[in-house]
Amino acid sequence: MLDAFTKVVSQADTRGEYISGGQIDALKNMVAEGSKRMDVVNRITSNSSTIVANAARSLFAEQPQLIAPGGNAYTSRRMAACLRDMEIILRYVTYATFAGDASVLNDRCLNGLRETYLALGVPGGSVAAGVNKMKEAAIAIANDPNGVTRGDCSSLMAELGGYFDQAASAVG
Repeated sequence: MLDAFTKVVSQADTRGEYISGGQIDALKNMVAEGSKRMDVVNRITSNSSTIVANAARSLFAEQPQLIAPGGNAYTSRRMAACLRDMEIILRYVTYATFAGDASVLNDRCLNGLRETYLALGVPGGSVAAGVNKMKEAAIAIANDPNGVTRGDCSSLMAELGGYFDQAASAVG
C-alpha cells in the first residue's frame, strides 16, 4: 500500500518526470481535507459494530432464507463468519479512506474474494447487498455534521461510497 504522497513520487520517478502542478494541488487539497478524512474514519471505526450489526439485521430481514435451516448464515458458526467478513470489508474501507487510495482494499481484502466465495458456495449477491447496507449506514454516520470539522464533504463521501461500491462489485 502506498500513501498518496508516495504514490505520486513513485509514479513521477517511474516516468522520470517532476511532480506536476496538478499533482501538487491534489496533494495540497488532501492535506487541507485531512481533518475531515480523519473525522470520517474515526466515526466509522467508533460505530463499526453498529454498522455491521444493523446491516446484517437488515439483510437477514430482506433475505430470511440466509438464516433459515440450510441457509448460508444458518448456525452460529456461519453467522459469525458472515459478520466477520462484513467487519473485515468495513475495516479495509476505512484503511482506503484514511490513505485516500483503494490499493490496500483491493490487494489485501478484495483480490480473490469472489473466487473464494464461489468455491464456498456463498451467495455473492447477498454479500454485495450487505456491503451496500454498510455503505448507507457508514455514509449516514460519517456525513453527520455534528461535532466534526466543518466544510463540504461531498467529494469525501463520494470517495467513501466508491470504496464500498468496489467491494460490492468485487463480491457480487
